[in-house]
Amino acid sequence: MERPIDPDLILRPRPPSPLREVRDERFERHGVRLLLKRDDLVHPELPGNKWRKLAPNLRAAVAGGYPGLVTFGGAYSNHLRATAAAGRLLGMATVGIVRGDELARRPLNESLARCAADGMRLHFVSRSAYRDKAGLPAEAGAGDAYVIPEGGSNALALTGCAELGRELRGGCDVAAVACGTGGTLAGLAAGLDAGQRAVGVPVVGGGFLEAEIRSLQTAAFGGPAGDWSLAEGFAHGGYARVPEALSAFAADFGARHGLPVERIYVAKLLWALLALTREGAFPEGTTLAAVVTGRP
Repeated sequence: MERPIDPDLILRPRPPSPLREVRDERFERHGVRLLLKRDDLVHPELPGNKWRKLAPNLRAAVAGGYPGLVTFGGAYSNHLRATAAAGRLLGMATVGIVRGDELARRPLNESLARCAADGMRLHFVSRSAYRDKAGLPAEAGAGDAYVIPEGGSNALALTGCAELGRELRGGCDVAAVACGTGGTLAGLAAGLDAGQRAVGVPVVGGGFLEAEIRSLQTAAFGGPAGDWSLAEGFAHGGYARVPEALSAFAADFGARHGLPVERIYVAKLLWALLALTREGAFPEGTTLAAVVTGRP
């Protein structure tokens, strides 16, 4: 019998990711020390939380003998891109169910074109149909594939993200991460040590993430885990919205610290942390670690 492939051996991740201090007077004048947890460097094609959430699911898919992967996302989904890349590297077929049937009549944007180039078959559905995902894999002809939820967030994914928290034990007082579906924050908080806390910055408005995170933690750990909170109000108009002021802030931060800043998640996180620091949300003497989850 052929031995199942080992995703870790083929994908070759490089955790733990580096934790680096940046000297920024805008934080220092408030007595806050800023560190960057460079999770964008953990894998060249599956950076940051995408690797951590996908890895346990990829292992389950391989061990279960599934013929391929099927997942969900919007037009600019980093999760779709990461799943497509993982499928190419592992030699597994991938199907991406994309929100917005109007996109089928347009040229593919750069993100979806990358998915297609990596071999992902794209299946476009209406926004109303997308809300009820249960029957969509079968509709897309992927009923026998391993299903990974939107954003990769499920109980297995939280076990991978908890390792991120364990890597930060003893390294900071507060660990902060941008949130799309809430899975990374849910796992990160569970992995931190007693006395540390996690802060999530939602990149989309609506105030729905708290319930989602509690539900995910219950599924993964049997109940609430870790000390965490959400900093709402920094979505800048919604998911994938990058106003000129946010883009300018990201460019300035990158120039100051030699770090290309991803706009949809990381820029909103750093903007929020600076605003919260100025508001006095972090006591003087706080060591603050910002998780850099992706690259431009």
